Amino acid sequence: TKTNMAPLRGWAPVGQRIKAKVPHGHWKTMTFLAALRHDGITAPWLIDGPINGERFRLYIETVLVPTLKPGDIVVMDNLGSHKGKAVRRTIRKAGAKLILLPKYSPDLNPIEQFFAKLKHWLRKAAKRTAETVCQAIGEILNRTTPAECSNYFANAGYDRR
Repeated sequence: TKTNMAPLRGWAPVGQRIKAKVPHGHWKTMTFLAALRHDGITAPWLIDGPINGERFRLYIETVLVPTLKPGDIVVMDNLGSHKGKAVRRTIRKAGAKLILLPKYSPDLNPIEQFFAKLKHWLRKAAKRTAETVCQAIGEILNRTTPAECSNYFANAGYDRR
């Protein structure tokens, strides 16, 4: 997530150019992490700057694991920081099963669909400060319905049985 996100498309009458403000100059990079359940988004965490292995481990230990219940399944892509021994151990210690997806398969990761929606709405909101981006993310999370989350799983090929 960045503070320079802007809509990728627009509308104007035929023969007229689209006029829109586009951010220039310095912007701020933030990383948004979250977990997806059939009934909603859980364990949201917005950090200042890019993600790394240490920050991801901290997220797992302090934000994600407290929301896990025995028997939960944690699905993650094959990013290097996701495969660390401490991360795997912490998730399994919570009684959850960890599934690492094959490389280059975002279509199998249901939360990627939510992240696409999040980025769309953040571009549309065009917030320019870390505080307003954080507020916009909160509003988007509040508008995300259980049915929508369940559909993300179904669209990625997961069955609730």
